[in-house]
Amino acid sequence: MSPHPSRSRTAPAVRIRTASIDDLDALVALEHAAFAGDRAERRAIRHAIRSPTMSVLVALGDDGAGEEVLVGAATLERRRNSRNARLSSIAVSPARAGSGLGGIMLDAAEADARAHGCSHLRLEVRADNGAGIRLYERHGYTRFGVIPDYYEDGMEAWRYVRALSPRIGFGQ
Repeated sequence: MSPHPSRSRTAPAVRIRTASIDDLDALVALEHAAFAGDRAERRAIRHAIRSPTMSVLVALGDDGAGEEVLVGAATLERRRNSRNARLSSIAVSPARAGSGLGGIMLDAAEADARAHGCSHLRLEVRADNGAGIRLYERHGYTRFGVIPDYYEDGMEAWRYVRALSPRIGFGQ
């Protein structure tokens, strides 16, 4: 049995890659489409793309007319001399909500953290974000804290962490 039952449904066909500065306009548009508040500003997204201690991953999918468009993104932060990475954002195009793309982005974020030598991935999620909480808990994240008044509207954040086991090959 798969450790992640949610992955049994057909996931959307997407290509994941590291963001480039050419993706900036599409990332800003996705941020505005995906989040009602607490949005990253253009300069913060530009900084994340250029930072050696951050990763911005993008998901590209077919727009229905054969063109590849940005449909998802994940932003990770790392600190020098730390084996912890922080997932600061996962954004999914509203048109792709519920398709499994959030799980694909989370898998990609975990792989990126591992590739950078990190052993744990931490994140914060709005206490009222039921879909996000379910996603993280299905993927083995454990809640370890609460930050009151974290978001601009006063909502608290729930803190989660997951140990990232090294990737092992099939059958091992």
